Amino acid sequence: MVKARKYVANKDFQGVPKREDFDLVEYELPPLKEGEFLVKAEWISVDPYLRFLNSKIPAPYDQFGFQIGTVQESRNPSYPVGTQVVTHEGWCDYSNAKETDDPLAKVYKLPDLQGLPTELALGVIGMPGVTAYFGFLEICQPKAGETVVVTGAAGAVGSVVGQIAKIKGCRVIGLAGSDDKVQWLEKDLGFDKAINYKTADIHKALAEAAPNGIDCYFDNVGGEISSIIIGKMNQYGRVAACGSISAYNEDPTKMPKATVLQPTIILKELKIEGFHVSRWSQPKDRWPEAFSDLVQWIKNGQIEVRSHVTEGFDNIYDAFIGMLAGENTGKAVVKI
Repeated sequence: MVKARKYVANKDFQGVPKREDFDLVEYELPPLKEGEFLVKAEWISVDPYLRFLNSKIPAPYDQFGFQIGTVQESRNPSYPVGTQVVTHEGWCDYSNAKETDDPLAKVYKLPDLQGLPTELALGVIGMPGVTAYFGFLEICQPKAGETVVVTGAAGAVGSVVGQIAKIKGCRVIGLAGSDDKVQWLEKDLGFDKAINYKTADIHKALAEAAPNGIDCYFDNVGGEISSIIIGKMNQYGRVAACGSISAYNEDPTKMPKATVLQPTIILKELKIEGFHVSRWSQPKDRWPEAFSDLVQWIKNGQIEVRSHVTEGFDNIYDAFIGMLAGENTGKAVVKI
């Protein structure tokens, strides 16, 4: 028997998740069944969608999420001992994993990273990178010379969206929550302009940064900031609605109000489309398409990556809360 530890979400979060909202449980894994393989976690991801889905799933539940691990024992010939895998087993140090048809619980072998750091398979060459790649390219359908705005621009998804937009010849404006992040976006990632939404007059800053209007908007935050941005879009503008992190910790029965958008949507004939990354898993798994391009862009120096690393299984909660508070620059991961 293998002794394992896991975090169990024991209730619906009220506001910012609290440490007592999780139980740290020690237990023994059952023997492997046919088709299963024992995985020892090495890297665990913390992402905004974990907060969003809490209210959608009855508690208690084992806290899910992406992780990278190595197969220790196997009853699946496709996953021999020593294979590095990406699973959705979440906040646990050992798990009995298996392949599944559920696009929300993907299990797959570690992509060919061509020598890049392993943890990137939880970031740019993982779910966040695929989200940025397909969500931006296929929903926004950017054209060279267009102006693109990205919110949550210093996060795991937004930072990749902005850099892909630059590769495609667009003018890129990013919104982030600190002066350090603004500097990182402009100096290191090559954004044309970055705005600290906590200190700037957003109306004025956008008017100066995008005097000819906005063609594409990749929305990670929702709320009034998004209403302001959409209000400045050009005719036939496109919006990819990826997240609403500005409201994830709010009471679902008392959600914050934002400026009504319908007049702008109608007059400007805007296209606003929400999406989930699982769209590109079924019926055909297209994630490898994104992985291939993203790896090459990183190796060519066209995409710069940064991981925000927290050490230790016992510190996963702290990493999660820090990520929700915007403390991370780049992808937030935990090294086990």
